[in-house]
Amino acid sequence: MAKEYIVLSRQDAVARNNSPYVNLKVANLEGNETLCVFDVPKTSGPKVGQLVTFMSIRDYQGKKSATNMDMVVGKFPTEQHPLYHLVPRPIKREAWDATIDHLLTFCTDDTLKQFIQKQAEDLFPKYSKYPAATSVHHAFPGGLLNHTWQMLHLLEGIYPVYPYPDDIRVERIIIGILFHDWGKICEYNAEGEKMENGYLLGHIYMSANYLNNLLRDLYTQEHGKMTDADKREVNFIIHCVLAHHGQLEFGSPVLPCIPEAQLLNYIDNISAKGDIFSTTGNMEKAFALGTNVVKG
Repeated sequence: MAKEYIVLSRQDAVARNNSPYVNLKVANLEGNETLCVFDVPKTSGPKVGQLVTFMSIRDYQGKKSATNMDMVVGKFPTEQHPLYHLVPRPIKREAWDATIDHLLTFCTDDTLKQFIQKQAEDLFPKYSKYPAATSVHHAFPGGLLNHTWQMLHLLEGIYPVYPYPDDIRVERIIIGILFHDWGKICEYNAEGEKMENGYLLGHIYMSANYLNNLLRDLYTQEHGKMTDADKREVNFIIHCVLAHHGQLEFGSPVLPCIPEAQLLNYIDNISAKGDIFSTTGNMEKAFALGTNVVKG
């Protein structure tokens, strides 16, 4: 029986025989599905947010698949369509601004407060166009914005109840969150396809390098030159970005060795893994979690 879905994420690949295929995460009112669709060239097939109908889906030991011939690509739905709201949309500007304004009340460093305010203003329109990943979490246009905002919003609640607040400079965490995934605007295009620099450099290096240059320019303009204290503070902030994956086996070039970096890593995991639980279908294997998700 034919079923209509909306596409949540798309990942293109090529088989060993050079045949193109896509891994699609789709959803309808019955739930989510992840399936491999064979013989779909990179230039065709459905995009994220587009409707798609499958005439049949094969299920082999829990792995679902179809061919291009089984699939009918539809339109982008309007807000009135029942499946429209199943695709996450970028958060509104008011929510972003409210969170930044609240976090700034925790800050005591005027130089970094002004830096945070300016960068948050500049980053909103950029992040609202890009995904945070191709398939793992927040894999939709604007997912990068939502992921970053979720982390900032979590910090709003966590920082006031952190057991050792005097051990933390909250400005480091805010800036680390704002820029930890900045490199993804260079790693992916707006459609979520991985670009050359994603393979050559990776988003962690690109994020850290870009932020390092911004902070060095900031302190040079502020003091006429970089002082030893400035250099040390820049290193602490950059460490938060470099260590945000938490473990070497997860691609982190260094391990978190200051409380700000450790807290950033935990907050990143809460946002990312929360999204994985939300978008994974019932009884479906979530490889990033290392388990099957069961819907309650």
